[in-house]
Amino acid sequence: MARDQSDSTPIHSRDELVAWFEEGCKTGELRVGTEHEKTPFYKTTRAPVPYEPQGVRALIEGMAERTGWTPILDDENPIGLFDPHGGGAISIEPGGQFELSGAPLKTAHATDQEFLKHMADLKTVATPLGVSFLSVGMSPVWTLDQTPVMPKRRYEIMRNYMPKVGSRGLDMMFRTSTVQVNLDFTSEADMTQKLRVSLALQPVVAALFANSPFTDGKLNGLKTMRSAIWLDTDNQRAGMLPFAFEDGMGFERYVDYALDVPMYFVKRGDVYHDVTGSSFRDLLAGKLAQLPGERATISDWANHLSTIFPEVRLKRYLEMRGADVGPAPMIAGLAALWVGVLYDSASLDQAWQLVKDWSAEERQSLRDDVPKLALQAAIHGRTARDVARDMLQLSRDGLKRRGQIDTLGRNETRFLAPLDNIVTANETLADRLIKLYNSEWKGDLSRIFEAAVY
Repeated sequence: MARDQSDSTPIHSRDELVAWFEEGCKTGELRVGTEHEKTPFYKTTRAPVPYEPQGVRALIEGMAERTGWTPILDDENPIGLFDPHGGGAISIEPGGQFELSGAPLKTAHATDQEFLKHMADLKTVATPLGVSFLSVGMSPVWTLDQTPVMPKRRYEIMRNYMPKVGSRGLDMMFRTSTVQVNLDFTSEADMTQKLRVSLALQPVVAALFANSPFTDGKLNGLKTMRSAIWLDTDNQRAGMLPFAFEDGMGFERYVDYALDVPMYFVKRGDVYHDVTGSSFRDLLAGKLAQLPGERATISDWANHLSTIFPEVRLKRYLEMRGADVGPAPMIAGLAALWVGVLYDSASLDQAWQLVKDWSAEERQSLRDDVPKLALQAAIHGRTARDVARDMLQLSRDGLKRRGQIDTLGRNETRFLAPLDNIVTANETLADRLIKLYNSEWKGDLSRIFEAAVY
């Protein structure tokens, strides 16, 4: 999760919120950004890493020294870093998951290089601390009670609120890890088409990236527990956004949706005010009960949008949020997959033809089935594996037409190889881990701390 915004420009009307989205329309070259979380652990004890001593705080301070990035403080505690030159940010999730929010870059090649540099820097800092990082979508062994808590005040507000609105919110916060891809749009119509296509295909991507089959030290019966957790986290702010497929979808419709999602907090200076359950409409009108007379600002709106968790999230770009994190090749693979589908007009149009006849009920049924069935989940008479194969071909064609070549003369299709292998073998990362657990590991899940690490 990127750092909270600090723009105190006042907002007076709904129209200004719509205009804020409109200003996100890009001209010229479109960019791609990745965000990836990984769970730290101590290599000798396989214990989770607390904030301090010699824990997550030391990782942040070491990365600050190595990168020269500026610390982000919360009550004097360093809880992240940002590149003052616009190169990205580092943050920590509630359970210590270490996240890079990457810069907006030109190609999947560049995102891959960014990830490799980040991990090289992080390993240089982490190795003397005896820390390594898991590459799975949910911490496989530690219970919620065993998971450390990071000193971040917005998370304290969320931690208190989550059990009131779902059964799995704390698991989401403290025990899951994702990889996310952020993509641009050029107009309201372009945003709408990309949002619809990506929402429809997001469960397919979740199936393709399924990588969280263990919980509390044993098999959990699913391929992606992380995806299942999101089904009962806080359904007022999560899900498949069926309204996005209705006539009249655009920035105004999303604003109205976001205005009705209950707030978590309002930040003034360094203070987070708990306003859980309150309406942004009241803040906009200066009628928020917890902060009488306080009016909404740009940062309030940006921060509120960051607390909405649909499968695809609209900000001034689109965030693809469906995938479990996985090994390094999967990071660039996700970026390339979406770039090929959404940044080539022919592939985007064909992707819409692929999904346009799916009903809201079919899309939701697929979303509900993917955590357990992954590639065998079905929609409109076809399996997720069938659709993934089509999606990969559309992406491959789009990437070839983009013609973005690296220094070795390779185009971006090279990053689709691990995804092709999953579809061809009909075997997700979760399937491979389950197979190892039941055979070579003989039920010893401690082996995952050697097999699924960066």
